[in-house]
Amino acid sequence: MRIFKRKLYTKLLDWKNNRQGRTAVLIEGARRVGKSTLVRQFAENEYESYVMIDFSVIRDDILELFDHISELDYFFLQLQFRLGVSLKERKSLVIFDEVQKCPKARQAIKHLVADGRYDYIETGSLISIRKNVKDILIPSEEEKMFLYPMDYEEFKWAMDDSISIPQLKMLFDKKLSIGDAVTRKLMRDFRIYMVVGGMPQAVDAYLQTNNLMEVDRVKRNIIQLYEDDFYKIDTSGRISMLFDAIPSQLNSNASRYQVTSAIGGGTDSEKVLQFISELRESMTVNMAYHANDPSVGMSLTMDINKYKMYIADTGLFITLAFKDKDFTENVIYQKLMSDKLDANLGYVYENIVAQMLTAAGNRLFYYTFPTDTGKHNYEIDFLLSRGNKICPIEVKSSGYKRHASIDAFCKKFSSRVLQRYIIYTKDLQKDEQTLFLPVYLTQFL
Repeated sequence: MRIFKRKLYTKLLDWKNNRQGRTAVLIEGARRVGKSTLVRQFAENEYESYVMIDFSVIRDDILELFDHISELDYFFLQLQFRLGVSLKERKSLVIFDEVQKCPKARQAIKHLVADGRYDYIETGSLISIRKNVKDILIPSEEEKMFLYPMDYEEFKWAMDDSISIPQLKMLFDKKLSIGDAVTRKLMRDFRIYMVVGGMPQAVDAYLQTNNLMEVDRVKRNIIQLYEDDFYKIDTSGRISMLFDAIPSQLNSNASRYQVTSAIGGGTDSEKVLQFISELRESMTVNMAYHANDPSVGMSLTMDINKYKMYIADTGLFITLAFKDKDFTENVIYQKLMSDKLDANLGYVYENIVAQMLTAAGNRLFYYTFPTDTGKHNYEIDFLLSRGNKICPIEVKSSGYKRHASIDAFCKKFSSRVLQRYIIYTKDLQKDEQTLFLPVYLTQFL
């Protein structure tokens, strides 16, 4: 599989140059998101030598070396001898891949960093890391970085296009309209990203075959891998059921994820919170919590029992929505690619907006409140904190400009609002109060 350019590479380079071995890096990310490939590429380009210890397939003679971590001279001597690699002081990197499978290795980071001979990067698909480290001391010398599915700019780089995103940034900064014809072309390009997604294997399959059926097969294999992992944590299958139900839950337009409709009753609330925590830490989902008081400190008033879940990669989301049907029956593919996605499939756009906001470093919050009649709720899909103000966002799956929820919200919290956004599928437009953004500009919010 080809190696793709990732933005996290630059952050790793900054860490290497600025920390000079005083900390280690733990890269968190879902399975198959590209952590191992990125770190191996970084090691080959930036160091004279490296060792990569994959704890998912580690040899017994290497594993037993971690029983001698207090004798670092012996540890490094044997490590180099048994792996046939020569490590050079301050010029070599040691990689612990899938570190969640060896808690002793993660605990050893404290002593290894203090020793100072080499740099250290850990990677882990954090599905079970919390359980595996409950009895060890987590090293304070560990910096965390997060690797998400390829964002739209990384996807464009994979398409050998380094021009489009800077041009889109200019349009966003200057708030320029470009006309319906160009917007339709940009939306066609963006919909390809939506259906392929940002998992490197899926992107590679698209580039090699130009065949969405093959891309879908790759994505189904990734989803199966996730579900196998979920079953290792919870053999009852309830975590998998919560994950599988995300598309239907979003389609229901409920004001929160309805756990009982996904897994039935009889599961106590504490157990449910544990399941949700496992899903969140796996980074296979993006969580949006209800902000009970929508202001700058939304994390202080979020309701941990009222949330929505989105699949971390929209390409996987589209496949998951029709997992039990054949590819040819996946109407989302058909309607997205023909630009005929109807309103009841609009949750696809809500998922991609959640993905893009997360990749840009935003925590996700939303807000609901009753209408004047009390029979329905207004809902703000996402809330962003900017300075001492907030920005409400409504997501539309079409070009509709109705925005009753944002109007009511801004009337209710007028002193708190900086800018209001409608994210939709047409050209950038402004009215007196609202900025209408085509969905491909979400990355710049």
